[in-house]
Amino acid sequence: MTTPVDLLIHNATQLVTCASPDGPKRGKAMRDVGLIRDGAVAVADGEIVAVGPTPDLRADYAARERVDASGKVVCPGFVDPHTHVVYAGDRVGEFEMRIQGATYMEIMQAGGGIVSTMKATRAATVEELVAASRPRLDAMLALGTTAVEVKTGYGLDTENELKMLQAIADLNATHPADLIPTFLGAHAIPPEYRGRTDEYVDLVVEEMLPAVREWRLTNLHSPISTPQFPLFCDVFCEAGVFDRDQSRRVLAAGLALGLKPKIHADEFESLGGVVLAVELGAASADHLDVTPPAEIEVLAQSSTVGVVLPAVNFNLGSTHFADARTMIDAGVALALATDINPGSAPCPSMPLVMAIACRYQRTLPAEALNAGTINAAYALDLGDRLGSIEVGKQADLLIVDAPDYRHLAYQFGVNLVDRVVKRGRLRIVP
Repeated sequence: MTTPVDLLIHNATQLVTCASPDGPKRGKAMRDVGLIRDGAVAVADGEIVAVGPTPDLRADYAARERVDASGKVVCPGFVDPHTHVVYAGDRVGEFEMRIQGATYMEIMQAGGGIVSTMKATRAATVEELVAASRPRLDAMLALGTTAVEVKTGYGLDTENELKMLQAIADLNATHPADLIPTFLGAHAIPPEYRGRTDEYVDLVVEEMLPAVREWRLTNLHSPISTPQFPLFCDVFCEAGVFDRDQSRRVLAAGLALGLKPKIHADEFESLGGVVLAVELGAASADHLDVTPPAEIEVLAQSSTVGVVLPAVNFNLGSTHFADARTMIDAGVALALATDINPGSAPCPSMPLVMAIACRYQRTLPAEALNAGTINAAYALDLGDRLGSIEVGKQADLLIVDAPDYRHLAYQFGVNLVDRVVKRGRLRIVP
């Protein structure tokens, strides 16, 4: 007797599960994508109920809807664990300035960069932020991203940081992708606090964070049905922004209010942010472009996921990238993210990030895929729900128009995602 299900995807030339039930993949395990040839997956009530060879699942399950994936790859939806996708305005003028030789920090110190986007975001309403950000999320979904971490950090005062959180919540409630919010009030020093960084940290710790906690208790609605849906606290630990002691103060204050830490660390200079992240039990440490070997070892021995952002280096015209190869070989749980934002990474595409990582950071296609799915989910403390094709997990799946998963990184400049399944529903994407 067959079991009724909502959806059966069958005859996949490769069913790539990225399964890792005991935590994020590390070391040699990152080369294993859990490949099943002629594979199938059965879905009911938005969750995966069976995974295995097509003949077995076709014999055991009667589906209301069937999809023949012959000649195609089926893999998990991408999880993007570091983005700034909600913002107003653009910084296309700065793109031209960089081509002419201006550095990221020079633009920032001249009043551009994050402060430029802050001005545009402060001037926008919640509705305008939602309207501006939705097309970017649509593009990400079309490219296969089904779950997105989204940071605040372009408000830089209490009212506008809460406004950004509200925009994230409104998008979360109405867009097919799952949005996981991160408070990043300590993203930059706003002009009104220039030269008074410690006073701005006081504002973040004493006013913003309590307001964020109160907002969370009354306003956040999540399509992921768990009372422990995460809200993170992040800080930009970098020379000229927030030093290690200031970063510790922000993250410790957030942790005391129930916001698990994340950290921007080692993008330009190493200030010990990775060690701080490990000491505080951060979910992830992100960027890691100049992380010293000794701190890579510390990260490898911890539960903190290392998130690298190669689209930033590519966009800035840099030939220096985070040493992902050494990190993987050392045992770091490595994840990839777009860092989509208007200045340093106007990139919605996880496949392009994978392509860059393979070419410039010497990750293998299997490692890149695991880094953009299961490990990325663990970077958001959602590895038990997202990021792989395993029984009991949310049915976020991609049907890829290629016979081999490696094409996702091998090809670039084209979207190979044929169809997206989000929470068990086949989505029509642009």
